[in-house]
Amino acid sequence: MKSKLFVVLLLTVGLVFSLVGGASAGSTLVFGSSGDAVRLDPADVTDGESIQRMDNIFEGLVEYEAGSVLIQPCLATSWEASADGTEIVFNLREGVKFHDGTDFNADAVVFSFARQYDTTHPFHQYGEWAYWGYMFGDVERMEKVDDYTVKFVLKRPNASIMTSLAMFTVNIVSPSNAEKYKGDAFKNPCGTGPFKFVEWVKDDHITLEANENYWRERAKLDKLIFKVIPDPSARLMALEVGEVHGIEYPNPADLDRIKANSDLNLMSQSGMNVGYMAMNTGYGYIDANKNGMRDIADEPLVKTPGYYEPLTKKKVRQAINMAIDKQSIVDNIYMGTAMVAKNGMPPSMLGYNDDIVDYPYDPARAKQLLAEAGYPDGFEVTLYVMPVSRPYMFDPPKIGEAIQSYLAAVGIDLKFYQVDWGTYLQETEEGNHQMCLLGWTGDNGDPDNFMNVLYGANACSIGTAGNYAFYTNNTSQAFLSAALKTYDSEKRAEYYRKAQEMIHEDAGWVYLAHSVQNIVFRTNVKGYVLNPTSRKFFYPVSVE
Repeated sequence: MKSKLFVVLLLTVGLVFSLVGGASAGSTLVFGSSGDAVRLDPADVTDGESIQRMDNIFEGLVEYEAGSVLIQPCLATSWEASADGTEIVFNLREGVKFHDGTDFNADAVVFSFARQYDTTHPFHQYGEWAYWGYMFGDVERMEKVDDYTVKFVLKRPNASIMTSLAMFTVNIVSPSNAEKYKGDAFKNPCGTGPFKFVEWVKDDHITLEANENYWRERAKLDKLIFKVIPDPSARLMALEVGEVHGIEYPNPADLDRIKANSDLNLMSQSGMNVGYMAMNTGYGYIDANKNGMRDIADEPLVKTPGYYEPLTKKKVRQAINMAIDKQSIVDNIYMGTAMVAKNGMPPSMLGYNDDIVDYPYDPARAKQLLAEAGYPDGFEVTLYVMPVSRPYMFDPPKIGEAIQSYLAAVGIDLKFYQVDWGTYLQETEEGNHQMCLLGWTGDNGDPDNFMNVLYGANACSIGTAGNYAFYTNNTSQAFLSAALKTYDSEKRAEYYRKAQEMIHEDAGWVYLAHSVQNIVFRTNVKGYVLNPTSRKFFYPVSVE
């Protein structure tokens, strides 16, 4: 086993070396990623691997300040909101070019938004636009006022809208590029950002190059290459021998080794995330009009493809929560790089309910609940296990094995299902799973980005779900919707606290951990700044 692993590591390193001729050459930065992108259209993805590539190609009207979730101007130079908060007028930056040489202007902004919300738009057919439903259901339209002015119109006040506008989902794409490639535009991304797309070799690498006509100062890097190295040991070896300049999601067991290496720089920050196991509670809805919310009168609940009767019972889900020793998982698998999660959003966020008492590790009580639910001898169930490392769960297979052992002790026979990352996301959004490992890293620092996106009944749409437990509690959704409409922080917090009480009681998830985000670079990489959202911006990073 050891010799086979060594050969695999050498092959991986050799592939990287042959790709760039050695990472030390020129001003190329090679970054070792845990998985490949799924798509390269910022409005049509939900996964971090796709986002980290596109954050260097595309830009939005506003952006986050380096190292924070505070917003600052980007493609918009200024904005002004109406007194009731339902209209925002943006003044656009002039003289900006897309990578294909066409002008950035109001038409491009309207195109980038309208293709997501307008079902009659000719380019609406080319995406699922899941994030639009998660975060932008309150948007009425984007209007062109003149060539460099747009008006953003909301159906109702939305307390998180400005921070949401710094998200990748509403980055601006080139309409001419979309027209050229149509359904294949996601393979040929074209934005206004500091780097231009060069090539994508599936499951191997994506290459970007500096945008020579960037409206800000040119990037310090000539090339930026995202190299797929799924195994964390292989990623670290490639970094140590200098074939890549940086890696994500190092194995916690290797942190002391990294710290002892004077050629490496470990960067760490408290993560704005949660890792969990979701249990499919059985029912979702078809979002027929694609408005991002369930219209109760017209969109009845239907069984999910992964409907499984034991998991529809609250006592079974509570039993599963009590069967798993989360502290042991944090201590022995996360190895101290995380804290046990009891709620579905980080403790630092507005409205976190610290009064909730977590389910204890109590196998005896778990067995009792299973018997009360009608399963004294347990049952067999399948767990989807992620094939990639994520900020909230660096080693999903090991966590799956731990859960399998704990559930076996109470009579539940857990089987594993694994598939490539793109298919994994598609199948879980469709509700094909019985249980799945997943998680979330906050996009904008607002509690709505956790609570509504992950746990709201509106996010149970079969095919574009963000609520992977398909937890359809309309009362809880009412609290979440009310929170989004109020600008009173204390009222918002109270709505979120009430929703968390209901979500905890109904036990659709086993919340595992809030992890620390770690990233490692060689010491000759300068200028990288960690972001609380775990998004990865390589402007203006340099290699010395």
